[in-house]
Amino acid sequence: MSASKQVAQAFIEMRAADPEATSALAVAQRHLEAGHALAGLRRMRVFELSGSLPPRATLEELLHRSTQFYNPSKERCAVRADSADPAPGAGGEQFVVVFERGGERRAAAERWWRHETGARIEVREGVAWAMTFAEGVDAPAAAEALTVTLDRAHGLLCNPNFQEWRPAPEAGTPPLPWIATKPITRGPRARKGKASS
Repeated sequence: MSASKQVAQAFIEMRAADPEATSALAVAQRHLEAGHALAGLRRMRVFELSGSLPPRATLEELLHRSTQFYNPSKERCAVRADSADPAPGAGGEQFVVVFERGGERRAAAERWWRHETGARIEVREGVAWAMTFAEGVDAPAAAEALTVTLDRAHGLLCNPNFQEWRPAPEAGTPPLPWIATKPITRGPRARKGKASS
């Protein structure tokens, strides 16, 4: 099996309606100012694998047969093995990834991978949110306002007391790597007020 040093992402989304995303959409639209222009919200788990990875077909097969990553009966998996590969979903969505600060590594998945392939890789996991906004809205600013929880009226998806978040710099195109990058520089909005726990 030929291998090369690279990074790949696996986006895992429920096949049926996602109650968590449906609930978050309803809360944002009804209770948050930035949510009034929110037209759609999807949630995906995203795994980022880095190291000596096999060719794409083998990578997909490994992901498919391991319960460490997803359940093919209930979820679907879209793999991005190259930054040119499209992210799952509609173009123009604003993507952010949220993960527990210092808790994004998945040791059990790394051990399983080593047992199956003999290769040591790093596996990180986060939650990717894809947001669609109404026409004429500053979508990146609205996405940040919905992401970072400052108080009961501002933010919903990330509690900055214990979580990190990374926006995709371009609509519809999460970077590769995404989770294993340096923290973003917080703007003045993110420093206002106190995040609720």
